[in-house]
Amino acid sequence: MSAFFRALRPSYQAEIDDLAFDSEGRHVLRKRLLEKRGQISFLKQMMELSPEMVAVVFHDGFHFELPAVMEQVLSLESDEFPDWSSLGDAVQLTPWAQELADQLLAEPQGDWFMVVAAALEYLYHRPSTHQNEGAAHEAHGHEAEGEPGAVRRQGHADDFDKDGEQHHDHEESSADWLEEHGFDRKD
Repeated sequence: MSAFFRALRPSYQAEIDDLAFDSEGRHVLRKRLLEKRGQISFLKQMMELSPEMVAVVFHDGFHFELPAVMEQVLSLESDEFPDWSSLGDAVQLTPWAQELADQLLAEPQGDWFMVVAAALEYLYHRPSTHQNEGAAHEAHGHEAEGEPGAVRRQGHADDFDKDGEQHHDHEESSADWLEEHGFDRKD
């Protein structure tokens, strides 16, 4: 992982954590994210200086089709990112997230910011030993609120684990995409 993403990762996690619970301990993440999304006109001013503070508006708005592509993006420094449009096969946006993205992509740093936002959200949900407990708790919290994103994401992960062939196809597609965009193929 590049120094850029190593530095932003804990800040993004802290932003999500700060939004998750109110002073009485109630889970209010969904409500607070909706409020933040309504402030996008103001927040877009901070895209370049504090991308992690703006990126949280996309929380649960991405679906990662080619994880290996995102892993490659995480290895890049902030001046090495591919164009956002080149990630179209790797990253899908939910309809509400696409509306927000369209507003931000109209800004001079919008393309750069969307790559950062996708990578931070990917990092947040990326499986690792210390994140598994948090991700399970997060999914449980979303289900309790009736937020469908966590259910879809969990179902997709289950399909992945049960179907080794599908996983292989995903890896092959990721490798093809990386090779098309000038990266060395890992064989």
